[in-house]
Amino acid sequence: MSAARTASPTPTAPDARRRVNPLRVALLIGGLIAVGFGVAVLVWPVKTAVAVTGVLAVYAIAGGIVYVAVAILAKRHGTGSRIGHALLGLLFIMAGAYAFASLQESALFLALFVTVMIGVLWIVEGFTALFTLGDTGSTALTIVFAIISVLAGFALLSTPVWGAGFLWWLFAVSLLVLGVLNVIRAFPLRG
Repeated sequence: MSAARTASPTPTAPDARRRVNPLRVALLIGGLIAVGFGVAVLVWPVKTAVAVTGVLAVYAIAGGIVYVAVAILAKRHGTGSRIGHALLGLLFIMAGAYAFASLQESALFLALFVTVMIGVLWIVEGFTALFTLGDTGSTALTIVFAIISVLAGFALLSTPVWGAGFLWWLFAVSLLVLGVLNVIRAFPLRG
């Protein structure tokens, strides 16, 4: 019995290193995709924005088709639910078709919309921080945070085209840095 236990193969150090670690593979693949997308945004910012808009347009059309199919095929749903699904589906399809018809204009609109929304959110966040001033641990830090948040929000709202470009650039740099870090994390470093 004890001989059988010792005869069972145990992985040696080289064998253990050869095994694929799913987490490391995910870090590597995700990191490489992030680096690739970050480089694409930095090298071809407009083309990448148009490509992203195209992907969103495909998603909108596919989602619209699903909603229309639910409206037609879901016999047990009520009339209001089916009409709502059909209208929502048609709206998604029309939005996706419009985006495809004018990809560059849609990309610009999407960039400006996101920039304005972020600007508004930063302003609201700054004022919300001021309203909770008594509940925070650091009054001075909360005031500094609120001022920076409100000023950054107004900066985005006052120059949305510049703000959109800056946010797109910041997004690309973030993808590059985080992607490279994930690729490095995928390989064990021995000290």
